[in-house]
Amino acid sequence: MIRMLSAVAVSGCVAAGLAPVVQAQGLPGLVIFSGVERENQLSYRLDYNGRPFQTDRYRLRISRQKMRSDVYEFTVTYPDTYQGTFDEERIELRVKGESVPLNEVIWNRETREITIYPTEPVAAGSRVEIVLSNVRNPRNGGTFYFNALVRATGDVPLRRYVGTWIIGIGRE
Repeated sequence: MIRMLSAVAVSGCVAAGLAPVVQAQGLPGLVIFSGVERENQLSYRLDYNGRPFQTDRYRLRISRQKMRSDVYEFTVTYPDTYQGTFDEERIELRVKGESVPLNEVIWNRETREITIYPTEPVAAGSRVEIVLSNVRNPRNGGTFYFNALVRATGDVPLRRYVGTWIIGIGRE
């Protein structure tokens, strides 16, 4: 009986030692006290888990409910505390899962915003994903509030706030 208990204990320790390391999935998770109303929180995904000072890919999503009219300009703003870098050549706009052609992408480091101009306006009610590839995460982790702003066709030429991505870097 004691031999059997010893064998079970040893095999349990070995199995626990061989268990694969679980990685963070790079998803937003539950945010309770963010200061951003729940209906204004947008979903996102970090393909490489948001490790500080590593290369990553951000998938910033805008739901079809937020796309109330045709949009000809998308802007992503980020805080001055975010010290990561972006690759303008590796920014993509996906609509309903398909990449769409872009006229121009402008990363303005001084105003801390990325502006994306699709060749044709994105239709109202479309599911949109802004893909930022080859991003260098900031050296210091933290929680960063990225905002989505759009300009709609036929609208007053002011940017309209769509929502906020609450991005966590270094939360593994």
